[in-house]
Amino acid sequence: MIYLDNSATTKQHPQVTEVMVRCMEEEFGNPSSLYQLGVDSEKRIKNARKSLLQEHPNHRLIFTSGGTEADNMAILGTAKALRRSGNRIVTTAVEHPAVLECCKSLEKQGYEVIYVGVDKKCRLDLEQLERAINDQTILVTMMHVNNEIGTIMPVEKVKHLMEQKHAPGLFHCDAVQSFGKMPLPGGADLISVSGHKIYGPKGSGALFIRKGKLPSGKNIDVPPLILGGGQESGYRSGTENVAAIAGLGKAAELMTAGGDDEIKRLGQLRELLRKRLEEGLEDITINSPEEIGAQAGMCCPVLLNVTFKGTRGEVLLHTLEQDGIYVSTGSACSSNKKGQSHVLKAMGLADKDIEGTIRFSLGIYNSEEDIETAAAKTIEAVKRFRRLGSFR
Repeated sequence: MIYLDNSATTKQHPQVTEVMVRCMEEEFGNPSSLYQLGVDSEKRIKNARKSLLQEHPNHRLIFTSGGTEADNMAILGTAKALRRSGNRIVTTAVEHPAVLECCKSLEKQGYEVIYVGVDKKCRLDLEQLERAINDQTILVTMMHVNNEIGTIMPVEKVKHLMEQKHAPGLFHCDAVQSFGKMPLPGGADLISVSGHKIYGPKGSGALFIRKGKLPSGKNIDVPPLILGGGQESGYRSGTENVAAIAGLGKAAELMTAGGDDEIKRLGQLRELLRKRLEEGLEDITINSPEEIGAQAGMCCPVLLNVTFKGTRGEVLLHTLEQDGIYVSTGSACSSNKKGQSHVLKAMGLADKDIEGTIRFSLGIYNSEEDIETAAAKTIEAVKRFRRLGSFR
């Protein structure tokens, strides 16, 4: 099997599984219990929190059920907390559904939401962003890395713009796709991350909350979405999922240990894939930025989005699946819904080009041999479809 859909989910690391099994079979106590079994579970949570906060001592950390809950908590919580300070929310047209659906819900409640556009490489319109932020802006919510294209957003500029425009609100960054691959944005007040994108368990995630105050003097904070017994310092009630939290902590620890060398290796594999596809096929478009790096406008090292003109992406996906190669036609969180990618539409792609687009996303288990095989099989499949005239 050659798995190239790591932006959808990753294969859980064996060491993560080992930690989780121990939690479920041996250290299964309720972390709120006073006896040793409960204390051991509580210690697992503390250790996981320490792993995630190791490089972010200026933040608090709230464990959640994943990136979607963390996004909801940040966006809906900020809107509720700062509703007396303004009415404007600024986001982008290419956000994850977990962000866009929150924004649509707030629009129905009377909030003004501005959706900033992008160019053909999914690079944000900075002038439009600057115009959108004003002294009524209570929230800017922007992803760090686009989950379909891999483009890095200008997250380091947002807080400065908010200060310039005297915006009273918070900056939330959805860092689900960048977590473990590049440093988290330093200026963000709220940061969402997910475990199953970094070889951890599904159903695990966290929200970072920066310690400090807003210009108004208010503490940087969001109210809880879930009420009850007051777990997670009152931010998220309910008995903690100790196994998932411990697994997330272990995954974060392993990603940190991997260092820059592994990210560099994956970037080289991504470039090899791009080169092979361009050498072997005509009439393809690389939608991802070609330059790999960590700066705004560059591409995350693990993602490549390609339009194969004259094909249908869904048919190509299933053809590759028959050869044991797994790719995607877009975001897994909306792949079962009718309709085309809102990201590719925002980039200006024609409907036929959107239908012929595939996302390749690499991970730590991929090798150079995998990439050579995947490229060869993709080229073979595309040429066959074009000969048959499958695109109508």
